[in-house]
Amino acid sequence: MSDETPSGGTSRRRQTGPVTLRRGQVPATTTDQRLLDTTAPADWLHADPWRVMRIQSEFVEGFGALADLGPAVAVFGSARTRRDDPSYALGVEVGRRLVEAGYAVITGGGPGAMEAANKGAFEAKGTSVGLGIELPFETGLNEYVDLGVNFRYFFARKTMFVKYAQGFVVLPGGFGTLDELFEAVTLAQTQKVTRFPVVLLGSDYWGGMIDWLRDTVLTAGMIGPDDLDRLTLTDSPAEAIEVIRSHAQPEEQAP
Repeated sequence: MSDETPSGGTSRRRQTGPVTLRRGQVPATTTDQRLLDTTAPADWLHADPWRVMRIQSEFVEGFGALADLGPAVAVFGSARTRRDDPSYALGVEVGRRLVEAGYAVITGGGPGAMEAANKGAFEAKGTSVGLGIELPFETGLNEYVDLGVNFRYFFARKTMFVKYAQGFVVLPGGFGTLDELFEAVTLAQTQKVTRFPVVLLGSDYWGGMIDWLRDTVLTAGMIGPDDLDRLTLTDSPAEAIEVIRSHAQPEEQAP
């Protein structure tokens, strides 16, 4: 693109976002050309200042995408849950019941139990959200996600779960599910979040962990009785939703 010079001639001009470049300030190549040039060094991608900007952009994108979400509940569970597993049907029911109770459903956006909860929300014509994460074995967002955000950094993604969910429903899962579960409990224990219910769905799966927390961790004085009370164990999706609602609207429970 050309532009008039102060003397009346023409000169090169380029608009880069809000920045206007003229004459000698216009680079010889475009940003896209430099990005697609396979012979150019890639050191800039790995420098700490660029990482900071990329982290910032993930928070901005996440906040922007979810700001108008409204009441929502996060559902966690294993990506390895098969579709013929009873836990999958449980996840579908949880997603459906949450929508019927007026909540959007947020999951990690992957397969298995996450897909199940998104499917339940989708079929109930509710808002089905998936917050994905970049992994070496990434499968992408499941087909039932209507609003999806992909993250590079776990900590940015975790912030979105806690910020935009009014509680967690936790289906059977592995290390990732345990990580999300105990982070939520830790944030509640340290009063970083308040009135944040965590419901464990599946007594056969989670019962042994609750017994260990009570008989070993609590007995050793590593947690207090109130900490254990932060977890609700049930086999009933209806009870799980009621626990979420009672925490989100405590004034309705007053006599």
